[in-house]
Amino acid sequence: MTSATKQSKKTIPSMRNPLAASPRSIELPDGMRDRIAKKAFELWQERGCRDGHDFEDWLDAEVIVREEIHEARE
Repeated sequence: MTSATKQSKKTIPSMRNPLAASPRSIELPDGMRDRIAKKAFELWQERGCRDGHDFEDWLDAEVIVREEIHEARE
């Protein structure tokens, strides 16, 4: 086999799992995790209880809860 006929393998860079535990994880203020979980559940229900969007729902819930907290402080 010559080098012209050899196929080179393309490597895909490994991506760190964003859900993996970090050695320096950030603690959420008391009750915030529960508020986010509740809001993510509400978003899931609004979506028609369709699976496959849990991470998106969680991130959206984080934004909503943080905005609520920010607005309450103003």
